[in-house]
Formats: sequence, structure tokens, C-alpha cells
Amino acid sequence: MHLKTVNGGVAKLAARGEAQTGGLSDFLVRDTPIAYGFIAPAFFLLLFLVAYPFVLSLWFSLSDARVGETGSFVGLDNFRRLLRSGIFLQTLQNSIVFTSLALTLKTVFGMILALLLFRLVRFKRLIRGAVLLPFIVPTALSTLVWWWMFEPLYSVVNWTLKSLHVVNHDIPWLPDPYLAMFTVILVNTWRGLPFFAITLFAGLVAIPRELYEAAESDGAGPVGRFWYVTVPLLKPVLAVVILFSAIFTLADFNIVYVLTKGGPMNMTHLFATYSFVLGLQSGEIGQGAAVSLFLFPILLAVVFVQLRLVRKSSTYD
Repeated sequence: MHLKTVNGGVAKLAARGEAQTGGLSDFLVRDTPIAYGFIAPAFFLLLFLVAYPFVLSLWFSLSDARVGETGSFVGLDNFRRLLRSGIFLQTLQNSIVFTSLALTLKTVFGMILALLLFRLVRFKRLIRGAVLLPFIVPTALSTLVWWWMFEPLYSVVNWTLKSLHVVNHDIPWLPDPYLAMFTVILVNTWRGLPFFAITLFAGLVAIPRELYEAAESDGAGPVGRFWYVTVPLLKPVLAVVILFSAIFTLADFNIVYVLTKGGPMNMTHLFATYSFVLGLQSGEIGQGAAVSLFLFPILLAVVFVQLRLVRKSSTYD
């Protein structure tokens, strides 16, 4: 009788526990407010750190706001003034040249570096970690070192070239307009190269070895295996990497501002640096916001084209 009572109590407790557990799991599964509660922090971050600044900059671009003044609505006058400005047109040209050349260099050398990392046998972990250093170091700090290397009076690059008898005079890397553009492209390429190399290296690792063996048995050499096996299978990865890098490169600020501040003669101004000069240094908030928003449709077009390329490259015959 005693055992029966105990077993009956245990059975009741077990049934009650199963009912509570089942009710909790059903509540978590079917109750949508729980899901909304989990995504609420990310939603509010996007709302206050992305959506609100974007709407505010949109209002500023349509007004004649200045530092300390709210300003009044002027419509598209700021954009019309920009299209008549020689400095802005030069900035637009600079941004296209800067982005195109930097992306080309990062794609070519990133692929070469990824293939080298893939072929490594000794010290591969150490070397792969060292490749990431330019991407880990803060941009402003690393760019400041590059500025010291190319600085006209105490340029380490000039000293090295003269010591090797490559040149017999100092080269004005930063004062010369065209050499300054070359310098900022070089530093941006150095900065973004690890992102290309490591991502493409991950894509190379995912390619099945059987495909290379089949191509080799068909008589394909190293170049043939690269063009007909590696490149087609890396197209989706490459398209995504170029997409993200194009966005970061078009919106670059730190490298150009630390090295040249947009000079000399406005030959290295990009959208971000020219927007900073107009909006904060000159106090014309409306003009600065218009410059930054001029970048938005360009980035939208780049994203649209790249996503179409990703979709096409992800479909195999």
C-alpha cells in the first residue's frame, strides 16, 4: 500500500513536470512575441544608427542647413550646385578611377596570393595569419605609417630608392597630383588585399580535388585547370568579394584623409573626404549631405549589378 502511494505520487509529479515542459515548449514555439523580443535589439540598432541618420541626411541634403542652423527647404538646389561645381566633378572622376584601379589590383593580386597560400607546405598557419595583419591593424594607424614612408622630407621610400641607385633625386609622392593618386591606390590595395586573399583561399579549399584530377587526365595543364576549373567555381565567391570591396572602396575616408586630405589640387578627393570638407570644415551641412547622398545611387547600382552577376555565376550547366 505504501509503495502504491509513493508510485502514484511520483507518477503525478512526472505528469505535472511533462505538462509544464510541454506548455513551455509550446509557448516558445508558437508565441511570436518571443521571436520579436529576440530581434528587437537589432531592430532598434538599425533604426537609430542607420535609418535615423539616413533620413536626417536626406533632409539636410534638401535644405540650406549650416553648422548651428536648421536651415530651410531648398529642394534639389544642392544637387544642381554640385553638378556645376568643378571640384565635385573632379571628385566624381577621382572616385571612379580610384575604385576601378584599386579593385582591379586587389582582384589580381588577391587571386595570386590565394593560390600561393593554397600551395604552401611549410609554416602555412604562420604565414596565413601574417597575411591578415594589414586587415587587423587600425586603418588610421597603418596609414599614418605609410604617410611617414612617403613624406617628402624624410621619405623612407625615396631613401631606399636612392640607396639602390634606382633614382638620383627625391620623388614627390604626395605633393604631385598623379603620384598622390597612385599612392592612395597603393595603400588601399595593401589594406584590402588580405580580404580578397583569405576569402578566395577559402573558395579554393572548397573546390573538389576530383575536378582537377579529371581535368589533368584530359590533358589540361596548369593554365587550363585554372581557367576551366578554378575560375568558374570561384566566380560566386569572387563576385561577393568584389561587391563588398567596391562598397568599402567607394566610401573610403581614412586612407585618403590621412595621406593627402584630398589634395593636392583636389586630385585625390573622394565622396567621403569632400563631404567632410564641405559639411564640417566649411560648415555647409546641406552641401556635405548632398555629396554623401550622391554616392547612394552609385552604390545601389553597383549592388544591383553584382547581385545579378552572383545569381548568374551560381548557376552551372
